[in-house]
Amino acid sequence: MARPREFDEAAVLDAAIDRFWLRGYEATSVRDLADEMQIAGASLYNAFGDKRGLYAKALNRYLDQTFRERIRRIEPTMPPREAIEAFLKEIIKRSLSDKQRRGCMLVNSAIESAPFDPGFLSIVAVFLDEVEAFFLRCVTRGQKDGVVTRAHSASDLAKSLLGILLGIRVLARVRPERALLEGLLRPVLGLLDDTTSPR
Repeated sequence: MARPREFDEAAVLDAAIDRFWLRGYEATSVRDLADEMQIAGASLYNAFGDKRGLYAKALNRYLDQTFRERIRRIEPTMPPREAIEAFLKEIIKRSLSDKQRRGCMLVNSAIESAPFDPGFLSIVAVFLDEVEAFFLRCVTRGQKDGVVTRAHSASDLAKSLLGILLGIRVLARVRPERALLEGLLRPVLGLLDDTTSPR
């Protein structure tokens, strides 16, 4: 009969997120993780398999608690154009408050680990598709309502917004400056508002 776990899985995953987010996948050892999570190495292996399995779970929990939570909260409660702006402004606010310059765990993974690991690449790719789909839904509804330009296809605008999101998160690691990040955002929001241009 299997022994019950002697720890709160959500709490230890949050601890793993903190360590992976700060140090990255490669620079974080199993000993680092066990110390941060305050569990024995054997318990870590029994619960999560190995460091790779733990990282995959931690990354998905990070996404659930950040980007996915934001989409669930914003999309149903705001008009589409305002939802896009609120989403991106929250990203900037979060980036400016990141005193340790950890950046975005997803973007860090996309750069560090995903190119060399099909499993991590799949997590990153699935999530980028989710965010692009959020932007696409908002832009499509905004175009239908006449508050978002039809000078560009909804698909192209959604891809541009995804690129801006990733650009904000990368720049915030090295230059977390309000003027820079807000200056990056203003032109793309202006592009959405150019409803006078014929398609």
